[in-house]
Amino acid sequence: MPGFELNLSRVLQILSPTSVKGSWDGPLKQIASLSDAQPGDLSFLANRKYRKQVAESRASVILLPEDFEGDPQPDQLYLMHGNPSHALDMICGDIEKQLAPRPEPGIHPSAVIHSSSKIPDSVHVGALAIVEEGAVLGESCIIDSQAFVGRFAQIGDDSVLKPRAVVADYCLIGRDCFIHSGAIIGSDGFGYETIKGLHERSPQIGIVVLEDQVDVGANSTIDRARFSETRVGQGTKIDNQVQVAHNVTIGKGCFLASQVGIAGSSSIGDFVLLGGKAGLSGHLTVGDYCQIGGSTNVYQNLPPKSFVFGDPAMPYYQAQKFNVLRKKLPDLFRRVDSLENHLQSDP
Repeated sequence: MPGFELNLSRVLQILSPTSVKGSWDGPLKQIASLSDAQPGDLSFLANRKYRKQVAESRASVILLPEDFEGDPQPDQLYLMHGNPSHALDMICGDIEKQLAPRPEPGIHPSAVIHSSSKIPDSVHVGALAIVEEGAVLGESCIIDSQAFVGRFAQIGDDSVLKPRAVVADYCLIGRDCFIHSGAIIGSDGFGYETIKGLHERSPQIGIVVLEDQVDVGANSTIDRARFSETRVGQGTKIDNQVQVAHNVTIGKGCFLASQVGIAGSSSIGDFVLLGGKAGLSGHLTVGDYCQIGGSTNVYQNLPPKSFVFGDPAMPYYQAQKFNVLRKKLPDLFRRVDSLENHLQSDP
C-alpha cells in the first residue's frame, strides 16, 4: 500500500467512536482484512460472517459494531462504531486526500480551450484536455488530462472528469458528479432504419442529462437521445462497463453494477438495484425499489418493489425453486425412460 500518515489520535478525531476497548498506541502502517492483518495494521468488521475472525486477528486496531461482544487481546484496541464500514470510508477519505491531493486551479498550457467557453478561476484543466465552443464549467470542477468537453456542454460545480472521459456536445452534467476514465456521456444512440436493404443511421439529436451526484464508472457509455433526452437521476451510481441506450430514464438513487445493459426508451424508477450483467429490453417500465439479480434478463414491465432473478426474469424465490428442480431433471428423465421401457416390454 502507498505510504500515508495515520495515527490513533487522528482516527479517533475522524470517527468519534461510541466506545473504546483495550489499549494501543502507535503509527498505523496499513489497512488489512481481519485474517491478513499484522501488528500495526487497522482492520474492521462489516460483514457478520467474519465475526469469528476478530478474536484471532493480529490487527492492532479493529473497527467493530456497537453490539459486538468480546474483549481485545493485549496491545489491541477495539473501536466501537454504529457503522464500521462507513467508519472505514471516513478514514480512507482522509488517506485519499494525502495520496491524491486535489490539483491546483488553473489551465495547463497544452490544453485546448475555445475562446467562447466559460471557465471559472477555481477550475483545474489538465494537460491535453479539450473544452469546445460554448462549453460552461462550474466552480471547482476538475477536467483531468485528455478529458473532453463538447460544444455547449455544461458541467456543474465540483464535478470531476477523469483522464479520457468524454462529455459530448450539448450534454448537461449536474453538481458533484464523478465521471471515470474512458466513460462517454452523449455518444450516438444505436438507431437505424433499413431502407431498400441498406441500414441508414437515424440521427441522434437529443442530449444526456446527469443530475447532481451521479457517478459513472470507467468505460461506461450513456447514449444521447434520438430526440429529447436520456436522463440519469440524482445520486445514481453506475459501475464500470455499463451501457445505457438512447432515451432511457433512470430515477434517483439507483445502483447499476458492471456490464448492465439497458435498451432504448426504458424507464427505471427510483432506488432500483441492477446486479452485474443484468439486461433490460427496450420500452420497459421498472417500478421504484425493484431489485434485479445478476445476469437476469427482463422482457416485461416490473411493478414497484419486484425482486426478480433468472432468464426470463421471475420472482426470486420462484427462480430458486426452478433451479433446485432443474438439478433433478436428469434423474427424472432416467426414471421416465425406465418406466417407458418397462411398459413397452410388458405383454
